[in-house]
Amino acid sequence: MGYEGPLANPGEGEDPVREVEVAPFAIGTTTVTRAAFAAFVEATGYVTAAEEEGWSFVFADFVSPDASVRGRVAGAEWWVAVDGANWRHPHGPGSSVQPDGDHPVTQVSWNDAGAYAGWVGGRLPTEAEWEYAARGGLERKVFPWGDRFRVAGKAGATIWQGDFPSHSRKRLANRATVSVTMLPPNGYGLHHAVGNVWEWTADAWSVADRTDGSRRVRKGGSYLCHDSYCNRYRVAARDHSGPDDATANIGFRVAFDRPH
Repeated sequence: MGYEGPLANPGEGEDPVREVEVAPFAIGTTTVTRAAFAAFVEATGYVTAAEEEGWSFVFADFVSPDASVRGRVAGAEWWVAVDGANWRHPHGPGSSVQPDGDHPVTQVSWNDAGAYAGWVGGRLPTEAEWEYAARGGLERKVFPWGDRFRVAGKAGATIWQGDFPSHSRKRLANRATVSVTMLPPNGYGLHHAVGNVWEWTADAWSVADRTDGSRRVRKGGSYLCHDSYCNRYRVAARDHSGPDDATANIGFRVAFDRPH
């Protein structure tokens, strides 16, 4: 796992390229969908962190003009704190962008994701497991399908198309998540291993033998990634968030210790 090429983000622990060993495991071919998460909530009465807080972060393009806004992130003003944004309303109440049930669930924290995984008898994958699965049997490749982003003339993953964050070449309704099986799978059968939504892993964030237990590793990038500021829609790329954090572009898939 790992990467040492020109696309690497300095200081984020992508390097060095190294051998790792993982025990046999199974992993979801897709990220968990909104429909699957809804079944979990209906069966258990679970309340997510965003629901408890009463608000969460939404990308500015998707915020309804009538939304109750608490503020914006300094230096990243495209992130807007919106009252009522949660997994049921990932872009806030009244938003014209409404994902379907086969889209990935978002606005789920690391703790929320772990609760769902436990309910289905699984867990979150480790970073090494995630990267192993995302590579689809390939070694030292930038993406799950090879080194070139475009496949047969088309984008290999769902990311931002245009000039981020001011202009998108996509219609508004098509700028956010897409169906979890819209694009072809990698060699191990995983759809959207990069792009679409960030994916939580089980691991605490660590760089150069320094571990930050208050942060958790997420992998894969999202529909908001763009070369101009976030080229992390690569297998080895990594980022982190607090375990209570939830946004409209983070989801997860479930791993199991044995075939499932």
